[in-house]
Amino acid sequence: MLRRLYEWTMAKASDPRAEWWLALFAFVEASFFPIPPHPVLGIMCLAEPKKAVRFALIATLASVAGGLLGYAIGHFLYDSVGAQLLALLHLTESFPKAACYLREYGAEIIMIKGATPIPFKLITITAGFIGMPLITFLLASLVSRAISFMIVGVLFRLFGAPIKAFIDKYLGLATAAFVVVVVGGFIAAVSLTGGSKESSEKCAAATTLTAPA
Repeated sequence: MLRRLYEWTMAKASDPRAEWWLALFAFVEASFFPIPPHPVLGIMCLAEPKKAVRFALIATLASVAGGLLGYAIGHFLYDSVGAQLLALLHLTESFPKAACYLREYGAEIIMIKGATPIPFKLITITAGFIGMPLITFLLASLVSRAISFMIVGVLFRLFGAPIKAFIDKYLGLATAAFVVVVVGGFIAAVSLTGGSKESSEKCAAATTLTAPA
């Protein structure tokens, strides 16, 4: 199923409405879609290198907008939608850790997330759940998403074909590795922020959470 979904997603990169598809994928991936928009962004940048910055900007802004949907799900619809969505995406066990790190470190975690494999949808839903200030969330998301997509755009412009070949060949392996490193990504992110050892250990061991008052 993942392979079929990936191939369907990739086919949209050559569609005449590719920019709209890119915006849609970036938007929904920030709240519930399992396939990241980076492969589509990469193929589009490879096909038209001169538009790489434009494509990256589209992905960035659409992802931040989609993050607002994830935030709303976590803030207003966690019990009815958010919990089931996280379970479907196999992120339930990571949710308490995400809530702990966001409460301890706030915007730093979202910005550092741009350089880690932490799913952005997990961050957006969690931020809404804990009631992170909306302006802080938006600014941190903008930094994180800009870092993520601009780096991918540059890499695909320089090394596009080899990177696409790797994704096509090792999608299943990459997906399995992604699941393994989700929790480790939080620990790596916090170590980059210089957070306290006590907070890091507490959040790494978190298995339950409580809703904000």
